[in-house]
Amino acid sequence: MTRKSKPGREPRRPPQQVRIIGGEWRGRRLPVLDLPELRPTPDRVRETLFNWLQPTIAGADCLDLFAGTGALGFEAASRGAARVVMIENAIAPARGLVEQAGVLGARNIEIVQRDALAWIADAAPEAFDIVFLDPPFGRGLAERACRDLIEHKRLAEGALIYVETGAGLALEHERLQKFKQGKAGQVQYCLLRFQH
Repeated sequence: MTRKSKPGREPRRPPQQVRIIGGEWRGRRLPVLDLPELRPTPDRVRETLFNWLQPTIAGADCLDLFAGTGALGFEAASRGAARVVMIENAIAPARGLVEQAGVLGARNIEIVQRDALAWIADAAPEAFDIVFLDPPFGRGLAERACRDLIEHKRLAEGALIYVETGAGLALEHERLQKFKQGKAGQVQYCLLRFQH
C-alpha cells in the first residue's frame, strides 16, 4: 500500500547517497547533503575512471579539487591511494567530508575548507600524481585550474588529471595530453597526462 502525499506538500525524497564502488570500503554508502550545487559523479562514470586509473592509483598522492560530495576522493582512498587531499570551499559540504572521513576511519585523507584556486596558489609546495577536477560547470574553472596546477608546480612528472565538465574542455596546453574521454548524458569527462 502506497501512502499519498497531502495536497500542496511535496513527497519526501530519499536522501542522496554516494556508493563506494571498489577497494577497502567497497559497498559503503555515504550520505550526500541535499544542496543544489552538489552533483556526485555517477557510479558508471566513476567505474570507468577508476578502471583507467587502476594501474596507477595504489600508492598515489591524489588531489581532489572542488571536492563537493567527496565521491572521487573517497573512492581513490578506498582503492589504495597513499594520500588524498580534498579541497572544498563551501562550509557545509566541507564539514560533511570531515564527518564521512571520520565514519570511515580514513587516515589517508586530509580535508581543507578553502577556495580551490587560492589553495593551488598558496599551499606549501608539493606535487601530486593524480588530480580530480569536477568544478561547477560553465565558469571556466576546469581550464583555469589546469593552468594554475602547471604554473604552481602541483603536478608530478606523468601526473594524471581527471576533468569533468558540462561541455568539452576548452584547453590547449603543450604539456597536457588528452588520452581518454567519455560522455554520460550532459556530463563530459576526460583524462589528461602531464609532461614536463
